[in-house]
Amino acid sequence: MRSVTILLLLLGLWTAPAFSQGCSMCYAAAKGAPKEGQRALSRAILILLIPPLGVMTVGVGCAFSYGKRRDLELDRESETDQPLQQNNDLDP
Repeated sequence: MRSVTILLLLLGLWTAPAFSQGCSMCYAAAKGAPKEGQRALSRAILILLIPPLGVMTVGVGCAFSYGKRRDLELDRESETDQPLQQNNDLDP
């Protein structure tokens, strides 16, 4: 497990220069645009963030509700199984 973590960390650090180049290129392109163009880019970034954030929010919400529902079902099953087990233990 530790070697996998180290491998993932090294892979992440290896790709860091590519991310920084992209950011500087975008920054230079946005800085060269007129004020109206800069505002349009800012709005576009926010609009492009909405679908992935929405999907992730719905996915995490579904995962939590499924987990709670599963836990409640397991609790109900364990409550109904316990009296039967106790009765079986008391029988000779």
